[in-house]
Amino acid sequence: MTTLVIAVAGIGVAVAGSRDGSMAVYKDGTVIDGAVVNGYIHVRANNVTIKNSTIRYGGASHAVRIFDGFSGTVVEDTKIHCGSARTNGLVFGNYTARRVQIFGCRNGFMYSDSAPATIVESTWNGKAVNAGAEIGPAPEPPPSESTATPSARPSASRTTAPPASSAPPREVAGRIPESFPGPDNTGVPAGTTLKASGSINATKDGQVFTGLDIKGCFTVTAKNVILRKSRISCGGLYSIRTLGGAANLLVEDVEINGQAKNSAAVCCGDYTLRRVEITNTIDGPRLGSNTVIENSWIHHLARTSGSHNDALQTTGASNIVVRGNSLETYNPTTGDPFNACIMIGSTTGPSVNNLTFEQNYCNGGNYSVGIREDLKGSNIQFRQNVFGRNYRFGVVARPGQAGISWDKASNVWVDNRKPVVP
Repeated sequence: MTTLVIAVAGIGVAVAGSRDGSMAVYKDGTVIDGAVVNGYIHVRANNVTIKNSTIRYGGASHAVRIFDGFSGTVVEDTKIHCGSARTNGLVFGNYTARRVQIFGCRNGFMYSDSAPATIVESTWNGKAVNAGAEIGPAPEPPPSESTATPSARPSASRTTAPPASSAPPREVAGRIPESFPGPDNTGVPAGTTLKASGSINATKDGQVFTGLDIKGCFTVTAKNVILRKSRISCGGLYSIRTLGGAANLLVEDVEINGQAKNSAAVCCGDYTLRRVEITNTIDGPRLGSNTVIENSWIHHLARTSGSHNDALQTTGASNIVVRGNSLETYNPTTGDPFNACIMIGSTTGPSVNNLTFEQNYCNGGNYSVGIREDLKGSNIQFRQNVFGRNYRFGVVARPGQAGISWDKASNVWVDNRKPVVP
């Protein structure tokens, strides 16, 4: 499901009203008061208050989630409705719940010894739940709940996978099909403890960085560097940049917040991104030579004056693989489709060669796949992709350009699984 990113300058931001879309809160002290949210709320900030509100969510994740490394969230006089037996209510600890009513969720309140919760005058499916700073056992679900009973005290590091289904994914109100990457399988894994860090320059071959909360940017001038299980909040030109002798950079389970200032989240070549969440950046990764983007989630690009936002873009390169990603260019809250899920041209390089775009979910764009007139390309393949309908003009621009191979049978619409024929 597409999110509304609440990332306004300053603290004490007030949010109210009905919102058809999920919310991600990035600013300390945000107050959500009297809101009706048809989606989840993700809290990535300290001292957030949610009160007098109603949250309805039916996806395969959590209705309200406080991410690791953040504390002080207060939820009070609020109702949480789960629309699916696999949806959890309020997770994963480091919160206070007062007079919270949770209905229909697989797990109501989740917390752990390392991420405690205070719960008073609250209920889960009508059953009283109370816990103090010294955590007591969480309640068992009522008999009508799923037979997959949670443990007495669910751990913040554990999540429950949705049951397998033979039914194809469906697009509902901008929601990501459940089989594609999204909030529960990209970014920093639940339960990861992060250590504060400033900007990093990786200058030694084989360096490994893990578990960092980087307030700054990550620059690489060496070979075989690895960045794992970390968060980057960078207001510079690029959150991650490869320069000089950089080669074979691996970025896994990382969250990138471009603070609405990154020209591109990653620039420009010789890297692999895997299970990376990218948001609040003008463009997503630039696809230089020898790049791989897989199983990642790019969403909520940052609209700025005159911006021409693409989830992915290449302006001339070779050996590019884009596989198994959720590329959410469309913002359902503002109705902005932005420019493209992927833009391909030979603007700065002589040609684009050996680019594979497969098994992705792509929704939005003027054209979801933008192919420029200046493209000189070879072996550019589109196959086994799923497309939404929230574009402005069409799915693909100039599909007849030399070098483009569009598999008509396997590129399909998300809602009916019929071929997308350009």
